[in-house]
Amino acid sequence: MRDPIDLYMNTLVPMVVEQTSRGERAYDIYSRLLKERIIFLSGPVHDGMSTLMVAQLLFLEAENPKKDISMYINSPGGVVSSGLSIYDTMQYIRPKVSTLVVGQAASMGSLLLCAGEKDMRFSLPNSRVMVHQPSGGFQGQASDIALHAKEILELKERLNRIYVKHT
Repeated sequence: MRDPIDLYMNTLVPMVVEQTSRGERAYDIYSRLLKERIIFLSGPVHDGMSTLMVAQLLFLEAENPKKDISMYINSPGGVVSSGLSIYDTMQYIRPKVSTLVVGQAASMGSLLLCAGEKDMRFSLPNSRVMVHQPSGGFQGQASDIALHAKEILELKERLNRIYVKHT
């Protein structure tokens, strides 16, 4: 997986200019939207991306714990532990988090969609939401495979409880 910083630095990101009484200031579009409490969960969920999402959520809470946050999701899913770190942060912070699917919310993306505040979860008309069981590939001795299978079944139950809690 690509490092999100490398992806950001090597992608054409639009700039916007803001006029203030102190002059002009140029922002990249994502920074400007962050200022409006809008964050983007875009692409596969992995450790690098989840660290950025958690940092943005914590920053916005520190800025104003009473003002809602909007999270736009377009993700094919990804690493469960990374997604759960975003989920836990969404549940931990005081601001309500609105979630909106633009494109797709598959796998872990769909879990993060449902983690949004009740009555604040949305999907655009041509977006897709996909839910499936966790999967994994294991090899080794039979006892090791049995342990991994037990762990993935426990993870499946945990994820199911999260879906049930929020839907």
